[in-house]
Amino acid sequence: MKRRLFYLIGGLAGLLLLLAACTTPTPQTVEVTRIVEVTAAAPEATPAPAEATVEVPSLQEWKGSGHADASAEAFKHWDNADPKVVPGACARCHTSPGYIDYLTNGKAADVPAPGGTIVCGTCHNDKAEALTSVTFPSGKVVETSEEGEARCMTCHQGRESKVSVDKQIADFKVTDVDAPVDPIKDASGKDVNFGFRNVHYFAAGATLYGSQAQMGYEYDGKVYDPKFRHVPEFDTCVACHNQHATTVRVDKCAECHEGVKTVDDLKNNRLNGSLEDYNGNGDVKEGIYYELKGLQDILYGSIQAYAKEVAGAGIVYDGTTYPYFFLDEDGDGKPDQKDGKNVAYNKWNARLLKAAYNYQTSVKDPGAFAHNSKYIIELLYDSTEDLNAKISKPVDMAKLHRDDAGHFAGNTEPFRHWDADGQVPAGCAKCHSATGLPQFLANNGTTFLSGSGSLGIIGVVANPAANGFMCSTCHDPANWPERRAVTTVPFPSGAKLTFSTEKDDKGNLKPVDANLCIECHQGRESTVSVNKYVASLGLKPDEVSDKLGFKNIHYFAAGATLFGDAAKGAYQFDGKKYVGQNTEHPLNQCTQCHEVHKLTVQVDACKACHANVKSEEDLHSIRMDAKDYDGDGNTTEGIYEELST
Repeated sequence: MKRRLFYLIGGLAGLLLLLAACTTPTPQTVEVTRIVEVTAAAPEATPAPAEATVEVPSLQEWKGSGHADASAEAFKHWDNADPKVVPGACARCHTSPGYIDYLTNGKAADVPAPGGTIVCGTCHNDKAEALTSVTFPSGKVVETSEEGEARCMTCHQGRESKVSVDKQIADFKVTDVDAPVDPIKDASGKDVNFGFRNVHYFAAGATLYGSQAQMGYEYDGKVYDPKFRHVPEFDTCVACHNQHATTVRVDKCAECHEGVKTVDDLKNNRLNGSLEDYNGNGDVKEGIYYELKGLQDILYGSIQAYAKEVAGAGIVYDGTTYPYFFLDEDGDGKPDQKDGKNVAYNKWNARLLKAAYNYQTSVKDPGAFAHNSKYIIELLYDSTEDLNAKISKPVDMAKLHRDDAGHFAGNTEPFRHWDADGQVPAGCAKCHSATGLPQFLANNGTTFLSGSGSLGIIGVVANPAANGFMCSTCHDPANWPERRAVTTVPFPSGAKLTFSTEKDDKGNLKPVDANLCIECHQGRESTVSVNKYVASLGLKPDEVSDKLGFKNIHYFAAGATLFGDAAKGAYQFDGKKYVGQNTEHPLNQCTQCHEVHKLTVQVDACKACHANVKSEEDLHSIRMDAKDYDGDGNTTEGIYEELST
């Protein structure tokens, strides 16, 4: 029979010791969990000695992984170096001793080459397991307690950033981004040329965290997406990747993404949070991978045009050969040769560097389309736009799309406003975070007005800043893909309103999807809050006071408009009668008139009654009566114009 004994031992033992010992410059004490099987023979007259064998968890998976491939360039690159060492800056991630040294001392020492591979003890030690933060090359720090992320991203973060690109430009004292750049002297007096900066390989962690890591060259004045949030169960490195085999957990992807059987199938994924035609080819159903590929091709074409027209020499790219960008002065689309070798591109200026750096950033993470496609889309779009300023045949940017629709536009003010604070306060989190509304509904949240008329929200606390809504913001994971069930909605005036009209067999109102919309699209003020505010100050109607300030209804309060007098979102004057909920229109619910993911008006639904409507602009011409509301004598102009006047 077999008995399993679990115990801890110091150092690396057995196979692990043999793999790593010859590469360790300074012995490190690492605790490794070992599982030992003790096999006992069946009872005999003379018992046979127990035979002990060592079991290393996930060993076979590791053996077939990239981390264990001693023949790979990632581990052999320094075998013939002079001196024969892996420099500390490289050893940190390309050797096990270097990684452990970095975690222990904050800096890795040189490691004799060959430096070995990444072994169990690299990640399974006290220092690695205690990691909760990662410092990226930009200097930005990301705090994370999520399983394994810090260990993975300590290496999978790249080696360059906007900060290092800008530093090079500043060091060379560049004042004209389109002009040739003169060499500068290094500390030893040797000439240093202005050149390309390589982000390095598989910087998945930096892609994932977007603007929080600032790996890409982010153009000044632009706003970029932070970490891409997947569904909660698959929102970490090890949730999506088998960390020992270094493979994608495709079987887990297939649980939600239909038709996925291989890693390549993931390239066809496209969900309702990405509905724009980013690369302008007219196909909004192709996988997001192909949207990125289209934008990469567009940017590469712009880089080549700019290099020839402005920098003064043709350029070609080879992603498998250092230094990646090569001279192509004869324009044959191939690298120029000298002494049988490719000639590195040598006409760099600042504008070209920024665009080429972003191009390389987009292609050196092959999983970028899954890690954070929106961040990469923004980098590719902005780089193309920047080159457009100087090339003779600029790209038609009107065909391309950088930003998503409102609920998914994580780079816009409604989601980025709180970045400096790190979280969205309770009073805003319900509608400006990905997790606030589910929290509000789960806690049977409601609203109330203080004595001064300020709006308070019960049932939601401060939530993490988000890069837009997630599917689970509105869809109920427990009843997927059904929306979260809402029957009545509290408004700032104190009214509880609903689109629900039908009841179930127990006499309860049935949920209606449009009720979800008005949980947020209701404004934050009302007649009631204005009256309370004024009354709390004890002011007379015409009394001027510096204590009195403006009350802002907030944005897109469509629900309050639609429910009219019932919601009292606008200020209603005493003694006047106001119209209630608009039920006269045959389409009188949010989801009947609006595409709920892209947030566009469903113009085709309007055509059934309004024959002349072909676009949203045409809706401005609609009117159903002949009253001259604005008194300008025109009773045929659209009701939009009556309101505008």
